[in-house]
Amino acid sequence: MYRKRAVFAVAVAAATGLVLAACSSGSSSSSNGASSTSSGGAKVTLTWWNNANTQPLLGVFQNIIKQFQAAHPNITIQNVPMQNELFKTKITPALRGNAPPDIFQQWGSGQQATQVQSGKLADISGQVNSWITSLGTPATEWQTDGKWYGVPYDLHVVGFWYRKDLFQKAGITTTPTTIPELEADDAALRAHGITPITVGSKDGWPDAFWWEYFAVRECSQSTITQSMSGVSLSAPCFVKASADLNAFMKTNPFQTGFLGTPAQSVPNSSVALLANGKAAMELQGDWDPAAGAGLTSDKNLFAKLGWFPFPSVPGGAGDPKAVLGGGDGYSCTTAAAQPACATFLQYLTTPAVQRQIIGAGAGLPANPTAADALTVPAEKDAAAEASGAPYVAVYFDIALPTTPGQNLDNAVAKWFASPEPTGSSITSSVSGP
Repeated sequence: MYRKRAVFAVAVAAATGLVLAACSSGSSSSSNGASSTSSGGAKVTLTWWNNANTQPLLGVFQNIIKQFQAAHPNITIQNVPMQNELFKTKITPALRGNAPPDIFQQWGSGQQATQVQSGKLADISGQVNSWITSLGTPATEWQTDGKWYGVPYDLHVVGFWYRKDLFQKAGITTTPTTIPELEADDAALRAHGITPITVGSKDGWPDAFWWEYFAVRECSQSTITQSMSGVSLSAPCFVKASADLNAFMKTNPFQTGFLGTPAQSVPNSSVALLANGKAAMELQGDWDPAAGAGLTSDKNLFAKLGWFPFPSVPGGAGDPKAVLGGGDGYSCTTAAAQPACATFLQYLTTPAVQRQIIGAGAGLPANPTAADALTVPAEKDAAAEASGAPYVAVYFDIALPTTPGQNLDNAVAKWFASPEPTGSSITSSVSGP
């Protein structure tokens, strides 16, 4: 399930032990490691907006609610799952109105900073300071101006998912480490009648992964960081990224009709093409295996999938080991009762709960101690690459403020339909908040 980017430092990072403290001095510790409200406290109900509207994650969240309420009898969680695109249209008006949900899903970084300006996000620093750093560096994306306004529950990394059987058929014995090698592999696959790469351009956001990864390879970490905080893509390396992608697309790497192909959920989607062996590769997030499994009758899909990081660009100033990623998290609004709301967010990061979430294919664990819940071999490779990366570049549309981020996604999608070498339409789409 694509969780809107959340770019997110998918570092299943430093394996530090998780020591969870109680959220308030008046609470008692529960057996699952999260804090429990006093049995004599007032009863509260928290509305929880999330995008887990399909199985298996819908069922997992429902079960988690039952477990949480059993341990915290004074807190009732009212689950409000929504389809992802619908959710995104509802949250901004809700934050502008007078009746926001108590808990809502969001993706941290610059997008969270924009939401903080509404005055509806609760500063939960006092409730989470004692334990949240145990989640590692990726969690800091849910800080704004040094204050915690959210907590991640999973993390993501983007890379190439590939069919090992199709690579073998084309005589490819090693995965590419440079763009020229990727282009050579594409040619070998074409020569054997195999579509090299599938992309769901109809939905727009998969296109952004391509342009952003070329930018991460062409631009230094400091340039990326300064460009996101300065809301500007004026650095020359972004023009180089457009030129790189333009040249790559001229090699005809994608499936016929890629501009009309949706990314997920339906039989003609890009992930379905990969899952059913009709294409050899897809540049996507770590949710791809789970998304593909629901669109194929092949019970051995996971064994046929491999993963490799985005190749280096010759001469690029970016670190070739850096990865693009993101994650999903939740914020409490000022309407939510505290410490009850922060207690629930903490509960979602406990090892036992994390294993349930990750086992449902949600992504990589926000709590590194739950990494053993990953069962797909290729996902383990992706997690290892992310944890060893020198840095994780947050998806640009999340790292930027909300409107510039959306403008960038739209500009890249339009560029895919009509590429031009300098990418001026892309770089000019981001300017100011």
